[in-house]
Amino acid sequence: MEKKVAEVVGLIDAVGEDTSVPKNIRRALAEAKEKLRGSEELSTRVSSAVYSIEAVSEDINMPMHARTQIWTILSALESIKAV
Repeated sequence: MEKKVAEVVGLIDAVGEDTSVPKNIRRALAEAKEKLRGSEELSTRVSSAVYSIEAVSEDINMPMHARTQIWTILSALESIKAV
C-alpha cells in the first residue's frame, strides 16, 4: 500500500510543480502530500488528503489539464482507501 501512496505523492508533485496551477490549489496539494506522509493510520492519512484536495477540486480558476490530474489523484486515493 505504501508503494501506491508513493505513486500518488509523485502525481501530486507533478501537479504542484505546474506553474499554470493557481497557488491555492498547489497549497492544498502540498498539504495533502504532508498528510499522506504523516504517522497516522493509512486510512486516516488518505481521508485527510482526499478532504484537502476535494476542497479545491472544483475551483473555477483551475486549468482543465490540472483538473483531470486532480481527478486522477482523487481516484487513486479512493482506491487506496477502499482496500
